[in-house]
Amino acid sequence: MLSGTGLVAGYRVGVPVLSEVDIQIARGEVVGLAGPSGCGKSTLARVLTLLMAPWAGQVSVDGEPVRGFRHAAPRAQRTAIGVVFQQPRLSVDPRFTLHQIVAEPLRANRKHPVDERVAELTDQVGLTAELLRRRPHEVSDGQLQRACLARALALEPRYLVCDEMTAMLDASTTAALVGVVADHSNSTGTGVLAISHDEPLLSVWADRVVRWQMTGEEQ
Repeated sequence: MLSGTGLVAGYRVGVPVLSEVDIQIARGEVVGLAGPSGCGKSTLARVLTLLMAPWAGQVSVDGEPVRGFRHAAPRAQRTAIGVVFQQPRLSVDPRFTLHQIVAEPLRANRKHPVDERVAELTDQVGLTAELLRRRPHEVSDGQLQRACLARALALEPRYLVCDEMTAMLDASTTAALVGVVADHSNSTGTGVLAISHDEPLLSVWADRVVRWQMTGEEQ
């Protein structure tokens, strides 16, 4: 289980964005998180993916408390959690080809035969070999987000956080990527936190939905 207990976090001293937040994502479960912009959903995503240390509270991965965040996080915990952000163009190196974007975590962790694994992942998310030779400015948002999803799955994480993954995509690409995540979760037991303001989408994607107001409190 990926869990957060009593999480308090923010960006300005004395102004918390998260206040005593509790959340749990079990293996194989898709948990939806809905709420308006500014309620703290993306801040929670950053804390749960170990990119941001909370001011208070505890994050645990399969019962093991997290003691460090960002580069101080143990590799085993850091690689147990994948993340797909809302804006793919802000989450990639614009100099990389799509192949290099997907391969980046594999090369950094020396895991799997790289080209073989990239081919497997890109087939899974619906990218062609020709697209893999292109750079971000040469592809659509949807094609780039497919590469970002493949990158997030590259190290076989036990948990996946999708932070408004489909917000910039058209309906057909949204359906395709949600289908990839759902199939992956069903086949591997990956736990998923699906963050979105699109409640109709969460109603068909998630096993249960947590709804927040501006205070970050669950309703």
